Amino acid sequence: MSSTVGIIAPRVARLQRETSESSIDLSLNLDGSGVSDIHTSVPFYDHLLTAFAKHSLTDLTVRASGDIEIDVHHTVEDVGIVLGQAIRQALGDKSGISRYGDALVPLDEALAQAVVDISGRPYLVHTGEPAGFEFHLIGGHFTGSMVRHVFEAITFHAGLTVHVTVLGGRDPHHIAEAEFKAFARAFRLAKALDPFVQGIPSTKGAL
Repeated sequence: MSSTVGIIAPRVARLQRETSESSIDLSLNLDGSGVSDIHTSVPFYDHLLTAFAKHSLTDLTVRASGDIEIDVHHTVEDVGIVLGQAIRQALGDKSGISRYGDALVPLDEALAQAVVDISGRPYLVHTGEPAGFEFHLIGGHFTGSMVRHVFEAITFHAGLTVHVTVLGGRDPHHIAEAEFKAFARAFRLAKALDPFVQGIPSTKGAL
């Protein structure tokens, strides 16, 4: 006699997005081991997304190109949009997830905290970056202001409530990377399947 009890559908997604400004092909597996293959044509962004995949235990593949001769803004933001959409699709009805996650992550002198609620309600609180961070060019291409843009794109399109706070830091590279790693670790806990959770973790019955 066969049974399907205990079988969990794969939490995977693949999305493509084509506009006059960018071309994106992205796939992910929320129950992976952190393997990534990322090429966005923006090297520092590749670095940040690789850190996100590694520390959230999300397998992530990204191929993106865009009008970076104008600015990296379009390509970076559009990848964030597609990543958020893919996360939302892969989460499905969110049955059995822990829902909440928080993390405090250092990178040398930088320290960042992130709290994630897979709430279905997009909301971002992003504070603490030092004055002038948004104008700093990291790796010669990626401006500090793009960190917030990426978090805005992901949270809105994934339906997450996210609080990211920079508690300290001097080097812009370290600050940005600490933020992404903190977000990754918090998301890892929030998306995790909890054997004690029955159904959808909400008194409303939906997320």
